[in-house]
Amino acid sequence: MFQESQTFADTRARTSRAIGLARVLCILGIVYVHAWTGLYGPALSALDHTPQGLLRWGLIELLARSSVPLLSLVSGWLVGPSLARRGARAFLAGKARTVLVPMLAWNAIAIVVVSGAAWLGWLYAPQPTSWGWLANELTGLVHPNEINVQMPFLRDLFLCLLVAPLLVRQGDRTLAVVAVAALAWSLAPPLFPLLQRPSILGFFVLGMLVRRHDAAARIAGAPLALIAMPYLALSGVKIWLELYGQAHGLASPLLLACVDLAMRAATALCFWALAWRLAQTRAGEALSRLEPAMFLLFCCHLILIWCAGPAIGALTGPLGAPLYPLFLLTQPLLALGATLLLGAALRKMSPPLAQWLSGGRLKD
Repeated sequence: MFQESQTFADTRARTSRAIGLARVLCILGIVYVHAWTGLYGPALSALDHTPQGLLRWGLIELLARSSVPLLSLVSGWLVGPSLARRGARAFLAGKARTVLVPMLAWNAIAIVVVSGAAWLGWLYAPQPTSWGWLANELTGLVHPNEINVQMPFLRDLFLCLLVAPLLVRQGDRTLAVVAVAALAWSLAPPLFPLLQRPSILGFFVLGMLVRRHDAAARIAGAPLALIAMPYLALSGVKIWLELYGQAHGLASPLLLACVDLAMRAATALCFWALAWRLAQTRAGEALSRLEPAMFLLFCCHLILIWCAGPAIGALTGPLGAPLYPLFLLTQPLLALGATLLLGAALRKMSPPLAQWLSGGRLKD
C-alpha cells in the first residue's frame, strides 16, 4: 500500500512539473508564430517558398502551432481540482483576476505603447481609427486584436472557464459531444464571434476528460515511436500540400483546415511526451524555473516584438537578408531575456503590480 501511494505521489509530482515545462515550451513556441519579419502583405508572401520562408513556415506550422491546443488541454486538466477546492464563485473570481484583468491591462498597455510609438512616427503599427476599434482592441470582443494578436486565446479561455462549473457536472458522453462539436465548429467559416477560436473549447474539454480518466501519464509514457508516428505522417502531408497542393487542386480551405487541426493535435501530443520526459532531467529542472515568467512573456512578447523588432532588424535585415535566420531563431530567447528583466523590474518597483500583470505568477 505504501509503495502504491509513493508511486502515485511521484506520478503526480512528475505530471505537475511536466505541465510547467509544457507551458515553457509552448509559450516560447508562440513567439515564433509572431516573430518579426520586417515584411508585410505581398512582400512577405513572395518569400514563402524561399529557404528562409520555408524555415519560418516550418517553425510555425510544424512546431509552434501546437501551443494553443496543448495550453488548452492543460487548462482543462487543471480546472476540475481547482473548482472542487475553491467552489464556483471563488474559482470565477480568481480566474477573472488571473486571466481577464491581465488581458485587459496588457491590451491597454499595447495601445498606449505600440500605437503611441506609431503615432509619433517611430514604427509602423496599427493606430486607433475609431472608438469601436479602441474598444475591440481592448477587449477582443468582436474580432482578433491587431496589436496583441495572441490575446484571443485568453479571451476564449476565459469564456471556457466561465462555463467550466457547468461542464464539470456533465458525463463523459456530453463532454465528448461538446469537444467534437467545438472542433467541428473550428473548421467552419467564422460566422458568430462568441468564440474566435472554437478549437480552444474543444481541447479544453478534452483536457477535462483526460484528467477524469487519469490518462495524462499513460498518454505521455507511450512509446515515442507510437507518439511520433501521427506527427511524422501529418508533417509529410502538410509539407506536400504547402509545396504542391495548389498545383494539384488540393487547396480546399476545408481540407487544409482539417489537416491543420490534426497536425496541431499530433504536435501537442509530441510536446506533452517531451515535457513528460524532460520532467525527470536536469535540463527539465532548469527549464521549470522559467515557468513563473511564462505568462508574462505570453502577455508582453508582441509589444516587445513591435518595439524592438525593427531596431534589431535594422542590424540583421528583414526576412530574406543573410543574417535574418539568426534573428528568427533567437527571437524566443531574446523575448524571454527581456521578459525576465521586465519581471525583475516590476517586482522591485511594485510587487502588487507585478502580480496583477503576471496573473499572480510573479511573487516575492
